[in-house]
Amino acid sequence: MDLPQLQFANQQGLESHCGLGQRQGSRHPETLSQCLLEAISGAVAMNFPIEIRSGVELPSVREEITLLAADGLTLVGELSLPAGRAPKATLVTLHPLPTHGGFMDSHILKKAANRLPELADIAVLRFNTRGTSSPRGTSEGAFGEGVTEQHDVAAAVAFAKKRGLPNIWLVGWSFGTELALKYGIFHEVVGAILLSPPLHRATDVEVARWGGSEKRLVILVPEFDDYLQPAEAAERFASVAHAELIGVDGAKHLWVGENATKRVLNEIVRAVQPDSYPLPESWQPEVL
Repeated sequence: MDLPQLQFANQQGLESHCGLGQRQGSRHPETLSQCLLEAISGAVAMNFPIEIRSGVELPSVREEITLLAADGLTLVGELSLPAGRAPKATLVTLHPLPTHGGFMDSHILKKAANRLPELADIAVLRFNTRGTSSPRGTSEGAFGEGVTEQHDVAAAVAFAKKRGLPNIWLVGWSFGTELALKYGIFHEVVGAILLSPPLHRATDVEVARWGGSEKRLVILVPEFDDYLQPAEAAERFASVAHAELIGVDGAKHLWVGENATKRVLNEIVRAVQPDSYPLPESWQPEVL
């Protein structure tokens, strides 16, 4: 189980206690480290709430995984599960365009893995599509322009099914939404959640297929998106009558900032695990 990286509601008091406001070099590093350990242990023991912010990693069970695509390529990824209990829903995440910096650790996807197993009992599967690298490693192959990646989507869903993970959803961001739209319709998933869909590769015919399906489609479109804004998105997705289109005021394509992150994660939870909606603003560690 991963231990959380902690940020306390009383962060100022912690900094004062450990001398974090003093000039650099005024405290010995070993003394400072010991102070922080004691403060953190004391906070957990006293059951202080931990504010959920950008760098917080809540408890989960992390497993490095490999996926085998139908064309023989091995893809690297990670599965994050709730600690000590079974998941109630599953996200198979599809990252942004790898030729423009997208990978399995793109911030919204990584924060989903850091928070949702603990806060919402959601399993989060992240992986690098073919030819994509991250600290986890590099997936074999080369970027396939969204064509050969159909095998990557199939491999990820097959892995989740083989592991018996429940209520599988695809969550695509930018380029990942193209993969979800083009190929998700052919897999046993509850539905797809699209974050900032550009609709560059998915055709009108491929979008319309979702209109003839019972699979759910939830679409988050930033007000100031670089590629597709809410009014045009309503036209482009008109063929899917049951789609839920959510225009997000003030947001941009990359969902920068904690407010944008919280909005995205809350909308994901509202769709896939509504009993855990809305997400809390802080986390209370268990006292053992």
